[in-house]
Amino acid sequence: MSVFPSHRHLLVSAIIAALTIGGIAEAHAQTAAERMAERRAAREAARSGSKAKVEEDYPNATRKAPGLSASSRLVSRLNAVSEAQQEGDLAAAEAAATHVLENDRANAYERAITLRLLADLLVDSDPARAQDYLRQVIELDGLDNNQHYNAMLLLSQLQLQAEDNAAALATLDRLLSETRSDKPELQALRGSILYQMERYDDAVAALEPIVRGKPDAQPQWRQLLLAAYVDGERTADAAALAKEIAASTPDDKRAQLNLASVYLQSDDYANAISVYERLRQAGQLTEESEYRNLAALYLNSENGEKNAIAVVNEGLEKGILSPDHRAYSMLAQAYYFSDQYEQAIEAYRKAAPLDDDGTTYLNLAKALANEGRTAESKEAAQKALDKGLQNPEEARRLLAR
Repeated sequence: MSVFPSHRHLLVSAIIAALTIGGIAEAHAQTAAERMAERRAAREAARSGSKAKVEEDYPNATRKAPGLSASSRLVSRLNAVSEAQQEGDLAAAEAAATHVLENDRANAYERAITLRLLADLLVDSDPARAQDYLRQVIELDGLDNNQHYNAMLLLSQLQLQAEDNAAALATLDRLLSETRSDKPELQALRGSILYQMERYDDAVAALEPIVRGKPDAQPQWRQLLLAAYVDGERTADAAALAKEIAASTPDDKRAQLNLASVYLQSDDYANAISVYERLRQAGQLTEESEYRNLAALYLNSENGEKNAIAVVNEGLEKGILSPDHRAYSMLAQAYYFSDQYEQAIEAYRKAAPLDDDGTTYLNLAKALANEGRTAESKEAAQKALDKGLQNPEEARRLLAR
């Protein structure tokens, strides 16, 4: 009779930890190209001293643009700020900005556009100061609607980046209330904030209208909705969306792995294995964790040991799996529980010296004892004690046989 514990499979927690929804990006972050376009608009506005006719980003806004412009006496100063900003020269921009901000006759537009240009320079290097300048821009209320509300949008994004989620949501909700905008990227950002606040049902409510039934929805929005379903324990919705994403992007490995993760959440090991095997047969399992996950799934499935052996050996042969304690321990378990005792013993012999303590030597000792190899079992038990065991009694009993 085996002296191994009756609980055969020891890797369930490892799989659950490793197979998580991945690829969750921020729902909407201003890209470098968008920032560059906004910088260009700000520079042109500063140079011209007026706001040229441009397409309205927020045509339904309740706010009436103030209609302010730069005075002739400060146009050159504003040009100096915008030119320094274009060159990324913060010191020069700040120096030029003082001539505007310290001028008692500067109007709300001139002050606001100056602070907006400074904020843009600080977004990456000093986001806290950038936030402060953006708040001042909004309070001055001197810019046209595009610039005013895009400053509000950037402030919300920076607040989210700083994990000030309540402030980010308040800023964005103000923007949405005042603009009555139906832009999907704004709802995506709102869903991202709500997700970070762990308000999963509210995140779902924000994201579903821009994702479900929308084939052109951004991939990151779909991933975010999937994460909200999973973390909100809406398993059926998560499975349906994961299948939809995987079917629409068959060559996207991350989408396929997310589908496997959703199957795992509902203990559907068979379908999770099926996803992994499709990737394996296509040669798309390229990461060590992926081979480990598939082997672990097989070890936690009925009669899956032989497949686990094949997966581990293939990973080792390809050099994807490291020849370490974890790989050899998985092999040893798979061999042992498929009644291949000699191979199990050899795998334990390889794994034991690589273990941090004597646990694997103890497993080797037990496997040898079951085969009647008492002298070898005692030798392994002593090595287990020498290396250290949390509970040494079992090793001592083997030594006493």
